[in-house]
Amino acid sequence: MLSLLHIENIAIIQSADITFDPGFNVLTGETGAGKSIVIDAIGAVLGERTSRELIRTGAKSALVSASFTGTLPVKWLAENGFSDPGEELMLQRELHGDGRNVCRINGRPITVAQLRQLGRQLLNIHGQHDGQQLLDPETHLGYLDRFGKTASLLEDYRQAFGMVSSLRRQIAALEMDEAERSRRVDTLEYQIRELERAELKPGEDEELDARKTMLRSAGKLMEAIQEAQFALLGGEDSRGACDLISEAEGAVRSVAKLGPQLSELGEKLTALRYAADDASETLRDFEEDFDFSPEELDRLESRLDVIYRLKKKYGPTVEDMLSYLERCRAELSQIQDADDTIQHLEGELQKALEKARALGAKLSQARKAAAAELQVRIQEELRQLDMPKVRFETEFQPLSAQDGMDETGMDQVQFLMSANLGEALKPIQKVASGGELARIMLALKNVLAQDDGVGSLIFDEVDTGVSGRAAQKVAEKMADVAGGKQVLCVTHLPQIAAMADTHFSVEKGERDGRTYTRVERLDQKGRVEELARLIGGAALTPALIKSAEDLLLQAEEYRSSK
Repeated sequence: MLSLLHIENIAIIQSADITFDPGFNVLTGETGAGKSIVIDAIGAVLGERTSRELIRTGAKSALVSASFTGTLPVKWLAENGFSDPGEELMLQRELHGDGRNVCRINGRPITVAQLRQLGRQLLNIHGQHDGQQLLDPETHLGYLDRFGKTASLLEDYRQAFGMVSSLRRQIAALEMDEAERSRRVDTLEYQIRELERAELKPGEDEELDARKTMLRSAGKLMEAIQEAQFALLGGEDSRGACDLISEAEGAVRSVAKLGPQLSELGEKLTALRYAADDASETLRDFEEDFDFSPEELDRLESRLDVIYRLKKKYGPTVEDMLSYLERCRAELSQIQDADDTIQHLEGELQKALEKARALGAKLSQARKAAAAELQVRIQEELRQLDMPKVRFETEFQPLSAQDGMDETGMDQVQFLMSANLGEALKPIQKVASGGELARIMLALKNVLAQDDGVGSLIFDEVDTGVSGRAAQKVAEKMADVAGGKQVLCVTHLPQIAAMADTHFSVEKGERDGRTYTRVERLDQKGRVEELARLIGGAALTPALIKSAEDLLLQAEEYRSSK
């Protein structure tokens, strides 16, 4: 459960520490006081998407930390390197003005995605707009699958359906009319001939470029070679470096026995003579082998021009052009063999379709079984929420998609209801009032939460549109849910607030020209005054105080009876 929440610089909350208890926790306060900001802060520390606009004006960063105790998701923690979390799990998230997020679990940095994965195993948040999702039939299948725990069946089906889609795409790529096929064959054959005629070799363009550069500098190159040879070998009237080094070697060798240093120096001069001789031979070989002619340069430039023109059509390098050539050959072969390939793929498609249909039927069967159980569970929940005459069903219709399948399966699903005796079942979005929608969503959320293993639930003004006797029933349902899970609820209804085990007041004030929000745990006297305000407004009359005390007494009697 969520035991402690610390907030710094989130919207109008400069700093707040809230200690939550097991059971039913309620937050009340005037509209705009900051109740939902507390919920936003909890969502942030659980890794949900947030905005830098949440940072308090003037602050560079914001911080939210949350401590969880009790049953912890040890499997996820172990898989992510937290083998011994202890009795308390501390989640932290820092929001910075430049968009950076710093997230930690027990002081260890993690990613926002990991924080979100963990958060969804610790706490579920049900917002005030969740009821509107029921107005969209596209969401109903997701609720049913979640209740029926069909994730593994759905994944098996999706893999089979993915194979069907892949085979269809392959067949469609091969199926073209005869004129289009003929045009494509002509294009491919022309491109293949052009590239094959060029007889390209990997790296050829780089080698030719280097040779061309050398040929264009032939005069300067030969002049440098000859100068180097003269320096090493000398001429008619001068001695070269090779002779001089040899002479120095002989002179040192003649006295090498006089000391080890002279012997070592002689060896160095010998090595230097060998190196000079090798260099002179290399220069001589280069000069003899270097064959320059204007005709070779013309041939090089002509070949490079061919390669350049091909590059503009088929790729920036010779390797790219050769790869393109192979793709052309493969595509041509595929087109020429298209009829045989299509026949083979169609056979594979039929097998894939049979598999997908079988898995889809299995998924549909599981969904229908889940729908029957969901109907009973929802109707029981709604009976407890003062809707005893309601009928709730799940309508199944075949999909109108190709082969009656899409990535979700073979079912088109929507929830139907009849709130009054004698009325026909109709789509929820057409017949449910605001209050009925809120109670149906509460019933659905409660049913889903009973088996999800999450220890804490948050309801953020999910009682919108509910009043009177229905409000009392919603309050009793919240208390019942809190008997097995920790419940946090933001509400404006005194019936719900009175039913809480722990009551917090969220108040907004001003100081030094700034707005501040304060969260205060209420004692018995504070609860009476807050309930009186919820019942009748700011003026606390004796009658309102008496009504508030009666509400608290009734709530205590209800909780004691359980």
